[in-house]
Amino acid sequence: MAVQYRLTTTTIEDLTMELKPNQMAGPEQSEIRTTYLPAEWERQSGVQLTWPHEGTDWAPVLKEVTECYIHMALEIALRERLIIVTPESEQVQQLLQERLPQRVLPNITLCQAPTNDTWARDHGFITLQTSTGHLLLDFQFNGWGRKFPAELDNQICRRMMEQGVLQGQYEDHLDFVLEGGSIESDGKGTILTTSQCLLAPNRNQPLSQTEIEERLKRYLRAERVLWLDYGYLAGDDTDSHIDTLARLCPNDTLLYVQCADARDEHYEELRRMEEQLQGFRTIDGRPYRLIPLPMTSAQYDDEGQRLPATYANFLVINGAVLMPTYRDPQTDERARQQLQLAFPRHEIVPIDCRVLIEQHGSLHCCTMQFPQGVLPPPTPSQGGGMSHKNKK
Repeated sequence: MAVQYRLTTTTIEDLTMELKPNQMAGPEQSEIRTTYLPAEWERQSGVQLTWPHEGTDWAPVLKEVTECYIHMALEIALRERLIIVTPESEQVQQLLQERLPQRVLPNITLCQAPTNDTWARDHGFITLQTSTGHLLLDFQFNGWGRKFPAELDNQICRRMMEQGVLQGQYEDHLDFVLEGGSIESDGKGTILTTSQCLLAPNRNQPLSQTEIEERLKRYLRAERVLWLDYGYLAGDDTDSHIDTLARLCPNDTLLYVQCADARDEHYEELRRMEEQLQGFRTIDGRPYRLIPLPMTSAQYDDEGQRLPATYANFLVINGAVLMPTYRDPQTDERARQQLQLAFPRHEIVPIDCRVLIEQHGSLHCCTMQFPQGVLPPPTPSQGGGMSHKNKK
């Protein structure tokens, strides 16, 4: 299939200036009650993946991680739209045409953009539902507190907007650092987060916890913020993202990582986290239904450093939950059973994510979902292949 590219030299300033003035609007008080951050299990239009390549830290295990991404791409594209951001769209197109069933290809759009890495959860848009459409919130991503280069990843949202990949109103919050993996929403006005992450160095200092909470409520149009003060995973680079520890689920349910081995280095911290979760109340004052996820068996890299494997890093999509597994059949199965309790109407789809934790992330970290209506319906290209978006 011939693909025509229309590429020009475009700077970040150009990308911002090309957005219409009303796309740069901030929140109005009158819209807060009719605007909210949807829960992940609400109906979606699609998911973003940012594809690995030789220029990323995945280079030593590129073959293995690409297999994992192909598996994720297939399971997503079988059920909804998939946006793949990549600087190598021709190569990725050829790979997916060779490896994926022809019937899913019209569900895939390739978006050309340079990238530092692949963690779409943290550099992707955070999307709000409104009574008339969607707000696409672009926060600053600075490599989890300036730990890693992120200048290209921090431009991806603007490039997607400029290329017309998404439908919605752009909202600029680039003066505030916020990663999608650091927050959870129940779609009813509650945001769950961790103090270790949002108060960590090199993010939003000198703002206090109270000031950060007020900004979260204003930007995300939320009524309240629940702060977890305990919980960590060895090897984690994110300063305890909430999506590695505890997740909001339907019917006022919380899935969380539980460590039952008092000899494990995580035991005391996760015990305190569990106690704090037991004290949380829903927005109408009731205790949450708590469902523990097992702690994975200890996983190590080639240098003997423990890796942050967690079953909490699952992705909810239309009709299914994509669940990370770690080549530990008994524990993987226990985690699947617990996930099924929280999502009884969803198919639980296991995906081998052992390679992902080599770079200290997992399945949810690699993905970012968009609510229904953000991605336009698929328009199959000639031959039923993938569509392409490129810089205008």
